[in-house]
Amino acid sequence: MVEEVYPFEGHYFERNGLRLHYLDEGEGDPVVMVHGNPTWSFYYRNVVLALRDTHRCIVPDHIGCGRSDKPDDSNYEYRLQSRVDDLDALLEHLDIRSKVTFIVHDWGGMIGMGYMTRYPDRIQKIVVLNTGAFHLPTTKRFPLALWLGRNTCLGGFLIRRFNAFARIATMVCCKRHPMPTVVKRGYLEPYDSWDNRIATHRFVQDIPLKEGDPSYGLVTEIQNGLAGLKDKPMLICWGEMDFVFDTHFRDEWIRRFPDAVVHSYQDAGHYILEDVTEVIDLVKAFV
Repeated sequence: MVEEVYPFEGHYFERNGLRLHYLDEGEGDPVVMVHGNPTWSFYYRNVVLALRDTHRCIVPDHIGCGRSDKPDDSNYEYRLQSRVDDLDALLEHLDIRSKVTFIVHDWGGMIGMGYMTRYPDRIQKIVVLNTGAFHLPTTKRFPLALWLGRNTCLGGFLIRRFNAFARIATMVCCKRHPMPTVVKRGYLEPYDSWDNRIATHRFVQDIPLKEGDPSYGLVTEIQNGLAGLKDKPMLICWGEMDFVFDTHFRDEWIRRFPDAVVHSYQDAGHYILEDVTEVIDLVKAFV
């Protein structure tokens, strides 16, 4: 049972006729945790357990992900702009407007930074985990696996029919410690059918690589807005064996935030919260 490792009571926020699921655990200064693809709030379960005695932990599932509704394209625009606006609406609904710490991973970096660059005065601290909030570094080649999922019918079929993206991630994104079966089940649980895998595919399709791509302009805005967050304390924890968010991305974060505290692990993968248990303690101490 997934509840063995995810022992939380979920909440729902209705927006534009869709239900967005989120965790709201504990009291105190808010810590907002933003997941990426193909994960959901499950990724942050151990951080919530570590922080909820001292902080209010807010962890949304993006529309199409986790336990949120999974509409088709006629009822939701699966674009970065929608994700940032959803997060903004949720935090407004919860009246969270000050002393906010963000923890971001994968697409959560772009989505979370989309919010943070809108409201820099609300932000207290930032934790960055294998993510990006800027265009693909010039030194980084776009991975073939993502190219197939983004640009080909075959890639889309493998993602939607066989859950290839989420399933393979449970096997390759942990390098130190293979993922236990119950944890694999947790990551895969929400994505159990063709229809329920729509967001997994649309996230890959929305990766902006050139001018004219739908989300390219917004990424440019977010990238340009990062300078407004330069004075915020930042912790960077990085798994260097991530084939997408590798050291090219880490080094770009360090270039933009030279005062950040950095912990980088040569033998860890993309799911660093699963792979390096000490990161939970580092995050707790930093927050």
